[in-house]
Amino acid sequence: MTSVVRPPDPTAPLPFFVYGTLRPGEVNHDLFLRGRTVAEEPASLPGAALYAGPGYPYAVDRPGSAVAGELITAAPEAYGALLTALDVLEEYGGPGRPGNVYDRIAREALRADGTPVRAWVYLASPLVSRDLRESGTEIPGGDWLARCHP
Repeated sequence: MTSVVRPPDPTAPLPFFVYGTLRPGEVNHDLFLRGRTVAEEPASLPGAALYAGPGYPYAVDRPGSAVAGELITAAPEAYGALLTALDVLEEYGGPGRPGNVYDRIAREALRADGTPVRAWVYLASPLVSRDLRESGTEIPGGDWLARCHP
């Protein structure tokens, strides 16, 4: 079962679950995360499927599926600026905004050993999710890196 928990503070210092171009070795990791993290570890996001976008993926809620990625813990001194930068990158303007491309929500991710951890994740907004479910291209296995680097 996937739990969705919204902390009372949308700037709560949670780790980030990343699954696409923010993963280590990918272009946005180098631009946004390099030197701003204290930990990066393999993880998965249960209850989500991955769809191809125009050069980057979208995660969409779907029970029974999982997305592969990394759990990124920001350096405390970099957290606020990083949260702002990632919100801009992901075109997230705040909870429930109609122009959001992604929504940032707190979700339970799983470390490689199965330990759950609450983390921020950017999921496709409801309108984008609907379009992807209707006519998008799902990434088999939910792993962006396997799709890009077989």
